[in-house]
Amino acid sequence: MAQFFVVHPQNPQSRLLSQAGQLLAEGGLVAVPTDSSYAVVARLDDKAAADSLRRLRGLDERHHLALLCRDLAEISHFAKVDNTQYRLLKLATPGPWTFILEATREVPRRVSHPSRKTIGIRVPAHKVALDLLESAGSPLISTTLIPQGEEEPLNDAQEIFERYGKQLAAVIDGGPCPLKPTTVIDLTAEEPQVIRHGGGDPAVLGLA
Repeated sequence: MAQFFVVHPQNPQSRLLSQAGQLLAEGGLVAVPTDSSYAVVARLDDKAAADSLRRLRGLDERHHLALLCRDLAEISHFAKVDNTQYRLLKLATPGPWTFILEATREVPRRVSHPSRKTIGIRVPAHKVALDLLESAGSPLISTTLIPQGEEEPLNDAQEIFERYGKQLAAVIDGGPCPLKPTTVIDLTAEEPQVIRHGGGDPAVLGLA
């Protein structure tokens, strides 16, 4: 059964997040609040955990898993970023954005898109998520926690615990999330393409 950690959304207890980070290191899945919605996260280097994450959500290998990073420097380690792309990323991060970029060799094939070799990457503007990344010591693969057959993500940590307590290692209760998806921008084309409108306003980046 999952552990249930109640943390302060702006000043989360480092002791509890360290425990959650240890559960990730042991191959567990953790539900964590972000600046868009609750997400399920796993270690990037753990194949079994990635498979469990996909099974929990009912996702196939063609569904992009997002890579949560701590900062811009970490993004450039896992994605190929030119000067123009970097300027956009600098304007947008941290925040409710997901950028589709060409993956580097540091990204396992099971995580990147099988034919396009791309990866969705973002830096969340949420203290709990960022502190969990620090505790984990590396980027985490993630997906929005939307139950199979439903359209809306879960936004109550207690409900997540009740529904997924046997499949998760931990649920981090940091209060409700905005429930606005990230704005997804594909940076692999000649011009940036807005794939999905969400919490980030494309106009901020000079995009229509």
